[in-house]
Amino acid sequence: MSPNFIKYSPVYFTLSALVIIPSIYSLLRYGLQPAIDFTGGSLLELNITPHQGTNLSDQLITDTISPITDISSVQFTGDTYLIRTAPLDPATNQTIQASIGQELGSVEEIRFETVGPTLGAELVKKTTIAILLAAIAILIYVAYQFKELKYGVCAVAAMFHDTLIVVGSFSILGHLYHIQVDTLFVTAVLTILSFSVHDTIVVYDRIRETLHRHSKADFASIVNKAIAETLARSVNNSMTIIFMLTSLFLLGGDSIRFFILALLIGTITGTYSSTFTAAPLLVVWETYINKKSQH
Repeated sequence: MSPNFIKYSPVYFTLSALVIIPSIYSLLRYGLQPAIDFTGGSLLELNITPHQGTNLSDQLITDTISPITDISSVQFTGDTYLIRTAPLDPATNQTIQASIGQELGSVEEIRFETVGPTLGAELVKKTTIAILLAAIAILIYVAYQFKELKYGVCAVAAMFHDTLIVVGSFSILGHLYHIQVDTLFVTAVLTILSFSVHDTIVVYDRIRETLHRHSKADFASIVNKAIAETLARSVNNSMTIIFMLTSLFLLGGDSIRFFILALLIGTITGTYSSTFTAAPLLVVWETYINKKSQH
């Protein structure tokens, strides 16, 4: 006999709320820390070997560069300094490095990138449009494949559940640790949308198959049976991904670390929401419709 998963739907929704509410609060209060991909500006990564007797610090670098250009932030990564400024041309970049070399120590340029503010604003617009179009397309496709609107709406609700948790997590991390979001983060979010819906469709497909075989059975029982039959497969499939992402997060380079972290959070929430959000939402929808039709 299958465990009664649907019986504990209020617990699942409460757990989701305990994560989503802080995420929404953080997004409204602090927002995200956008990288130069969105805001426009220059990113200069330098390896600085200080002069003997020089106690190198973020503030000292800021004081050295600020007479030359506007500075957004200076961050020490453990090996190099990431300096975010207003858009720089190559000549100004060389002036900054010469000033640091003269005042603080020898300089080695690791990376230099510049994004104009117009391109940054365009990227924000295109990202928003891409996510909305993806949500609409998924809603229409799932509703069409399963012949009922509720499947599409509940799948998209679970998808936004995952997106809110990932984006909210990075809002909190940005506030606490100044972690910024860039184009790789956008790629991670879009990938998470796909993964979330993929797992949800597996559960929905099993619900459809069971409905065909037991058309007169209680809908909640059918959903419960589908969850029981797909849960082990979903967890095993996700664990292989989680192991791989965890290894990359621990051993990969700094440039992809937070991209991997976003994928890792999204994989965990996607596995959870497909089983414990998308499927129970179908039962809530069906129960509401039945009660409404009885009045």
